[in-house]
Amino acid sequence: MQQINVNKGERETVKEMDIVFPLLKWYSQSARTLPWRERPEPYNVWISEIMLQQTRVEAVKPYFERFLKEFPNIGELARAEEDRLLKAWEGLGYYNRVKNMQKAAVLVMEQYGGKLPEEYEELLKLPGIGPYTAGAISSIAYGKVHPAVDGNVLRVMTRLLADDRNILSQKVKNDIGNMLYKIMPKDKPGDFNQALMELGATVCLPNKEPLCGQCPWSLFCKAKEEEAQSEYPKRAEKKSKKIEKMTVLIIRDGEKIVLRKRPGEGLLAGMYEFPNLEGHRKKEEALLFVKEIGMSPVRIQELEGAKHIFSHKEWQMIGYMIRVEELGVEEQEGLIFAHSKEMEERYPIPTAFGAYTKYMKIRLGNEKYEQKEIE
Repeated sequence: MQQINVNKGERETVKEMDIVFPLLKWYSQSARTLPWRERPEPYNVWISEIMLQQTRVEAVKPYFERFLKEFPNIGELARAEEDRLLKAWEGLGYYNRVKNMQKAAVLVMEQYGGKLPEEYEELLKLPGIGPYTAGAISSIAYGKVHPAVDGNVLRVMTRLLADDRNILSQKVKNDIGNMLYKIMPKDKPGDFNQALMELGATVCLPNKEPLCGQCPWSLFCKAKEEEAQSEYPKRAEKKSKKIEKMTVLIIRDGEKIVLRKRPGEGLLAGMYEFPNLEGHRKKEEALLFVKEIGMSPVRIQELEGAKHIFSHKEWQMIGYMIRVEELGVEEQEGLIFAHSKEMEERYPIPTAFGAYTKYMKIRLGNEKYEQKEIE
């Protein structure tokens, strides 16, 4: 009988049947009903797993349904125009996810006949698909025996084993993956992976007291035995985020607002933004910029400050609403003049600017769909 070795000295081992059976039984009784679980085709699993990276399940649900209507198959995804693709993703953030997904879709059409490959090693060759996502797709959609180790799984396993190593270490991730591979039920690898993810998402919770009374592993958990659940998982201290100060300019006449497209590479590549300046600028500097781009300011209003946190940096913003004389019919190089309704429907705008879109009653991402349901 396969055993999992606890990572501390001569401690007892946890037997395969001790943990696999109660986990799968718990999952069969407690699993949430989610749209991608109801239809676990390879394309659906892929889309859902990419969306769920860094994003809560409840936020993903409506995006998943809309995305499948907009791009119902790999071919449609591969052929999509960038603005349309980014608009469908607007509000989910981490926009490189959907760009890599389209690159992968193009390769699947060209090299795999339009079918997502089954094998873990082949999936890893596709842009945006790492070890976790490859393991999830191959096990859930194709029944292949391969672990899918994400943050939820790392938290569950390090608490179960009282493993005090740094979970950001690739060696730790590999060790836990190898450990899980040895005990995965060969007939239900997808259920096993999803059960572990579900346990971490709904019971073995992060940043708060885990619901140990609901856990199928409560009798085996070493962290619970030590009453040290909050001490796991262990992480090395992250580097402090880079602070970037900027001044956001809402330039408008009575009807139209000025936008510009961000560069094709780098942060928020290909998205649309309000013109902005580095640093926190005074009103006089903001007005001078507007004049330098050929517009005639009429009045300026100071707006509230805002901040947006990315994975590696933080934007600290101030803003001004600047009314100008009528914007011309012809757009200037690099600038777009758009009505607010057009902005809402056509141009993908990052939620980083959400504090300022409200001044034009522009709704981003889920907001506009939620409002339509109310209306």
